[in-house]
Amino acid sequence: MNNDVRDLVKGFINGDHKAFAELVGRFKKRVYSVAYQMLGNHLDADEVTQEAFVRIYQRRDQLKNIDYFASFLMRIATNYAIDLIRWRQKGFVPIDNDQETPGSVSIELTDKSVRPDQQFENKALLERIKEAVKELPPRQRVTVILHDIEGYSKREIAVILQCPQATVRSNLHIARMKLRKLL
Repeated sequence: MNNDVRDLVKGFINGDHKAFAELVGRFKKRVYSVAYQMLGNHLDADEVTQEAFVRIYQRRDQLKNIDYFASFLMRIATNYAIDLIRWRQKGFVPIDNDQETPGSVSIELTDKSVRPDQQFENKALLERIKEAVKELPPRQRVTVILHDIEGYSKREIAVILQCPQATVRSNLHIARMKLRKLL
């Protein structure tokens, strides 16, 4: 974590509202991106993003080590997203079925493609991958999203999910095996 963010976190912990607003500005896209990848719609991703910042504000006194601010924030966001997934599985109606991806979080498989038929195949493959990821259990889903899509290390994911790195490696391996079968 760079010194600028460390200073903002120190200010935030001490009650500086401007520091908190700056932290929200710096981290909201990352939180939204992970939430969208997990949940697949804008309203739920917005809700997770908003709720994560509300909860971290309420729990700022629990942030013992300022170097783990990003991990603490992502843990709160992913746990809330997992809760939403579980609520859906228990029969709660989702808020939105919007399947369009905003440009800021879309995965562009077609940038190198020239021919329209290749573009269509890549888009179809992306949709198949998204659907396959949705079939994974919540912990495996979040592990794949954080590692393979968002680029977090296994150590960072272990901190976010509050589990051993071996569990992260295991979840990642099992999720990839399931994705191979589904695809």
